[in-house]
Amino acid sequence: MALPTRDEAWTIVQEWITNEGLRKHVLSVEAAMRAYARKYGKDEALWGITGLVHDMDYERFPDMTDAENGHPRTELRLFQEWGWPEELIHAVAAHAEHMGVEPQTLLARALRACDEITGLIIATALVRPSKDIRDVKVKSVKKKWKDKSFTAAIDRNEIAHNVEALGEDLNDHIALVLEAMKGIAQELGLDGRLAAGG
Repeated sequence: MALPTRDEAWTIVQEWITNEGLRKHVLSVEAAMRAYARKYGKDEALWGITGLVHDMDYERFPDMTDAENGHPRTELRLFQEWGWPEELIHAVAAHAEHMGVEPQTLLARALRACDEITGLIIATALVRPSKDIRDVKVKSVKKKWKDKSFTAAIDRNEIAHNVEALGEDLNDHIALVLEAMKGIAQELGLDGRLAAGG
């Protein structure tokens, strides 16, 4: 089945997602997934686009208890209709644990591992005086990881479980995802412009 180009996928994502925070999240996950694809010698386009589209319908259909349209059910139907790769569809289904789909591929396990950690990293960058992700170190993220009141909605145990299932060390995982996100600091608006009032 045909994989969309990156430009095609991003155009669709922008049609579905208007919230800037959610856009930054999917861009972060895309960057992390591309980094893992390079590490594992996998298809970077497939891995990156999977990260980019994984939350496409969340803004419109956030009620995950909606058994017909709730995230990610709507996007999964569309991906099938559009003839997108089964491996992408499986990974997106598996990233939402309430769907009960076991992550049977390395792609699916990587998506689970990269999803929530990006939020912690963005939040860590935003509390720095510089508001520049390029100033963030792994130890800064780990310090915020231990502070359970910081981004309390982010489940540290779930992240640790998913990173272990991927077969990665947590510190190495944070380092890889952080470096990937630093590479798109400008797209994320985490290049110091917020501190400068830009």
